[in-house]
Amino acid sequence: MHTTIAEHDGRLLARLEDDDRVFEVSFDTLEATDVTLHFQRDGEKVGSIYNDDGTQRTMARLTVPGEGDFIAVEVPKSFVAEVLDVAGETDRVANPTDAEGYRLRVL
Repeated sequence: MHTTIAEHDGRLLARLEDDDRVFEVSFDTLEATDVTLHFQRDGEKVGSIYNDDGTQRTMARLTVPGEGDFIAVEVPKSFVAEVLDVAGETDRVANPTDAEGYRLRVL
C-alpha cells in the first residue's frame, strides 16, 4: 500500500493506492465530528471518512455528482491518522479540539 499526503496546487492531497483500490481527495479544510471527518473544498463537502461497523471498519467516500451518489472504499486507520496529522501540521483542521475528540473515539 502506498500513501501520499502532501500540499499540491494550494490544497492538501490525500491519496491511498493498493492493488485493489485507490482513494484520492484534495481539500482545503478537514472538519471533524464525533466519528466522521469531512473533507471541504471551496466551502463544499467533497468527501468523508466514517466508521461503518462502529470502530472496526473505516471507510473513505467521495461525493460525486447526483443526489445521494458516492463512491466508498475501506481505508486503514493508519492512513486516517496520517491525514489528521498532516492536516493539523498545515493548519487545515477546522477545529483542533473536535479533531482530537475524533482521534480518541475512532483511532
